Amino acid sequence: MSTVAKAQGASNSTASTSRERTSAGIEDVQGRADPRHLAINKVGICDIRHPVSIEQRVGGHQSTVATFGMYVNLPHHFKGTHMSRFVQILNAHEHQITVESFRAMLGEMTERLEADNGHIEMRFPYFIDKYAPVTREKGVMDYNVAFIGDQRGDRTELYVEVKVPVTTLCPCSKDISDYGAHNQRSLITIRVRATDFFWLEELVDIAEAQASSELYGILKRVDEKAVTERAYENPKFVEDVVRDIAQCLNDDPRFRYYVVESENFESIHNHSAYAMIEHDKDQPAA
Repeated sequence: MSTVAKAQGASNSTASTSRERTSAGIEDVQGRADPRHLAINKVGICDIRHPVSIEQRVGGHQSTVATFGMYVNLPHHFKGTHMSRFVQILNAHEHQITVESFRAMLGEMTERLEADNGHIEMRFPYFIDKYAPVTREKGVMDYNVAFIGDQRGDRTELYVEVKVPVTTLCPCSKDISDYGAHNQRSLITIRVRATDFFWLEELVDIAEAQASSELYGILKRVDEKAVTERAYENPKFVEDVVRDIAQCLNDDPRFRYYVVESENFESIHNHSAYAMIEHDKDQPAA
């Protein structure tokens, strides 16, 4: 039975009494009845950092530091929530985080905080070794990753998001210019909901493959030549990038929902170019 349903079957004074005292006899101020009768959509903690370990496609685990936000809804009849419980839940879980352990943490949070709805965001840098295209010099690229969980009643939805920096070269500039073409750093964001296991690296691969060129941690002169020429032979508008990535996700049955964004930090304009596609395969087509 939900917290709201419990409240409907008991008076505010009963609910207040049940939460007002701890076993030590100290008043639970958060458990007092609130006379304003205004429910709160999200209450909790944010910007708390915690060490985590993420499984890698190449084998083993990568240690990193994640920033968490943890929230629940608060029914109108409670004055406040118990902030310390969020930290206790976070500390109780092993540092090794998987999609399943993330799901368990979300369920535990809503249960212990006596809430119907919960939301957790976990954002962290993820590092991947990359080798220059010609010399094979080893470098490291970092990507911003997020696990995002929503629970509403008995329904839980989990999302994985990656932000991938790339290079794009303008097709129009290439077509109309006698000399070269302008290019720029771009940032691709992919957020997915999936039914089966996938590696974080797979989303990075999809994003980089659909750009004019991927980025590298280190490039020698021959590598720079190869990357520059690759981008020139593979021009992409921001619209091309999101459409090509969406096609890849459409072709993979594991991904049931996605949002694809691309922002070009234009090198010859005082603005960015932006495009976004959102699609839910489980919703009927409009």
